[in-house]
Amino acid sequence: MTDLKLIIEQLQNNKTTFESLLDGIDDDMKLWKPDPESWCMLEILCHLVDEERLDFRFRAKFILEKPGVIPPPFNPLNWVTEHRYMDQDFEIKRIEFSKERADSLNWLKSLNTPDWNLFFTHPKLGKMTAGYYINNWLAHDYLHIKQIIKRKFDYLKFKSGHNLDYAGTW
Repeated sequence: MTDLKLIIEQLQNNKTTFESLLDGIDDDMKLWKPDPESWCMLEILCHLVDEERLDFRFRAKFILEKPGVIPPPFNPLNWVTEHRYMDQDFEIKRIEFSKERADSLNWLKSLNTPDWNLFFTHPKLGKMTAGYYINNWLAHDYLHIKQIIKRKFDYLKFKSGHNLDYAGTW
């Protein structure tokens, strides 16, 4: 089941959360990685912008407008290099994310009783409904909120040189 009102409310709340979490990050923290395989804050932010514009909103809209048609494929992991994440300006991307999320919220609010059961059949994953994408969009937010908070915690530990277990453990 897809509760559009709840989804819109939570995506709006998460917009504010992301704006707050990504505000005031110093230049070192923007590019810091706890290990070579992890993303830095700049890469996380660029990913959020691309997912907002090129994945969740695009795919949900595509299914609602063209049920039964398979959307074009993409690979978000390739976007890191294809979209040159490390060459982007953090502050510009922060503004871009806020604009894209506002556009997404405006689009969602404009929908009049959408049929979230409309779908296409993915050759490997099977039936993919518009509701599936809308709910995963919100879940994606939560995962990246957790990731950003963890990155901030790890950066504090790195910069301070202190054991932070007194605060609690992950």
